[in-house]
Amino acid sequence: MVARGGGIATTAVRAAPESPYIARRFASDDELSPEELRDAPLRSLPRPSRLAEALPEIKPAQAQKGLRSLGIATRGDLLEHFPFRHEDRRERKDIIELVPGEDATILAEVRSMKKRPTRRRRLTIIEATVGDETGVTKAVWFNQYSVLSALPAGSVAVLHGKYEGKNRFRVTEFEKVTSPSAADLSSTGLAPVYPATDGIFPKRIRELVHEQRALVGDVVEPLPARLRAREVLPDRAAAVAAMHFPETEHDEEGARAAALEATGELVEPWLETLPFTPTDDQRKAFAEIDADIAGERPMQRLLMGEVGSGKTAVALHSMLRTLEAGRQAVFMAPTETLAEQHLITLDRLLGGHVPVALLTGSTPAARRKEILGKLASGELSLVVGTHALIEPAVEFRALGLVVVDEQHRFGVRQRAALDAKAGDGLVPHGLHMTATPIPRTLYLTAYGDLDATTLKELPAGRKPVETFVVDGARARERAYERIREEIAEGRQCFVVCPLVSESETLQAKAATAEAERLAKSEFRDQRVALIHGQMKTRAKQEAMESFASGEADVLVATSVIEVGIDVPNATVMLIEAAERYGLSQLHQLRGRIGRGEHASVCILFGDPKLPRLKAIAEERDGFRLAEIDLELRGYGEVLGTRQHGLAELAVARLPEDEVLLDRARTHALALIAEDPRLEAADHVLLRDAAAAKFGPDLDPIPA
Repeated sequence: MVARGGGIATTAVRAAPESPYIARRFASDDELSPEELRDAPLRSLPRPSRLAEALPEIKPAQAQKGLRSLGIATRGDLLEHFPFRHEDRRERKDIIELVPGEDATILAEVRSMKKRPTRRRRLTIIEATVGDETGVTKAVWFNQYSVLSALPAGSVAVLHGKYEGKNRFRVTEFEKVTSPSAADLSSTGLAPVYPATDGIFPKRIRELVHEQRALVGDVVEPLPARLRAREVLPDRAAAVAAMHFPETEHDEEGARAAALEATGELVEPWLETLPFTPTDDQRKAFAEIDADIAGERPMQRLLMGEVGSGKTAVALHSMLRTLEAGRQAVFMAPTETLAEQHLITLDRLLGGHVPVALLTGSTPAARRKEILGKLASGELSLVVGTHALIEPAVEFRALGLVVVDEQHRFGVRQRAALDAKAGDGLVPHGLHMTATPIPRTLYLTAYGDLDATTLKELPAGRKPVETFVVDGARARERAYERIREEIAEGRQCFVVCPLVSESETLQAKAATAEAERLAKSEFRDQRVALIHGQMKTRAKQEAMESFASGEADVLVATSVIEVGIDVPNATVMLIEAAERYGLSQLHQLRGRIGRGEHASVCILFGDPKLPRLKAIAEERDGFRLAEIDLELRGYGEVLGTRQHGLAELAVARLPEDEVLLDRARTHALALIAEDPRLEAADHVLLRDAAAAKFGPDLDPIPA
């Protein structure tokens, strides 16, 4: 569609798919083919005169003086003042999801506000009680008196800062909002950080740029359209918009990864030293991943594994391949306990041949400094860690592979932040692991952009785990007796305390009380240890070491042991209040036993008539249990999909419509491969429908 006026046509110039920002811009019609003119959208011409207008005066006077010292006098000057980095604030968290030591963005209501001096009265602490639907926390500022008037009780604000634990969120930036939607805020998304000076802060500059956002379309492109198309260049307006208002760290259509060539110098000797023979499923996974990482297209593979199927060995195979190619690999886990267990497992499988380090929020400062230095220099090639791996201070010489365990517990933005550390303009290969079997229908919907590898085959020699659902005093007495019998035979036992959804602190108290009770009563002649998520790292390590070495007979625990714990001598698991757990979680807990040569038993205390408890007692196949879970709970609840941005299906029904879903995914992948941004003339209506369904953020350039 062409709008002609005074001999000038407005049209679109499409850059090649490799361009990081595709723009619809303008050129004279003698530069364009008839086909380009025909497909052009109707757009108004840029008005560069508006960029020459002086910026409105701002207060206080020091801020205005600061702008002048930066050479910013007009609206155009402001748009040409570019940020030097961006902070990722796209994934807003609920308060209940906050992790100590992690930077986060929350949307909360101010319940109350007060100020108080510190002990030495050198600082004044501004403290607000803030809350959302999931919980409350204390938001803290230092010497920022303006907060008192800016955020009165009852106001709603986007708060960005660091959760320090113990119910304390230290705020670095905030922005008051008038509605729960943060779509138009300058403090969310990939927030630009601008060069600033005395009198004016980066946040204020960001707000001013945001106010001038509509003027980006007035930026004039001096280069001919054909030149830009031939050189795969975005136009200037697109580049300016990308600097100030980026939607992604990189354009995936043009993303490249380092091709990792298999030399065999690390993997082959390692395979010979393994104390077990890899299963056929593992060998198939080895081959699929080798093929993926040998190419320049970044691997994005989901590794789903039955409990105890050997996912960690597959991950280590991939990491060693990465090291063979001279690049680095990271293994990121959602909790410190899980990261510590993975470190132990990897170290055991490696046999000391390759150094591996642990980086978490609890890593001592001196050790942290040493690890960061070795990662930056390339001296250290393999690291296991938590969210601490995505902090700005962590730099890699040549990151080639990112392994993310329990990947559904990480946000997309957190994984992307780690991907951005590859350097060299490259994207690392990605292996996403989950010990939770995912129904195929849910995989196609939630993770359809990932290739999938499934491990169902268990290592030879594994004994089945008998599962019983019981209730009542007599059943409890017999359960404790069975545990004592197993201990007398030299075995060990897990006792899992009830899930307390309100808080980890309450759950920790419940586990502590139960451990004390059991040590004085049913297991007074046995050695009882305790582990829960609120314990300090060293205490958790000591508890696990004592149990793994056989020094403790009974480990009383919370669901912190759900994944990653490997003690082959443990043959009994007793789960209290089993009805409080989901089906997949029960299957994961049960997977902590039956890992050795002895027969094992899982005892669930709960209602034997409850459908999911009947299912866990009768079914051992995790993938079949996942399908049952989908049938019982519905698509929107399994794996907390509502929290992952997945809409309920209005017409289709799962799993009945799996065939239709599969066909839809096939067509969608083909269409995106052909036209990644849905910009072809015959895709415009589809693009508009997608934007209406999922929001205008599909378009990186504001209309």
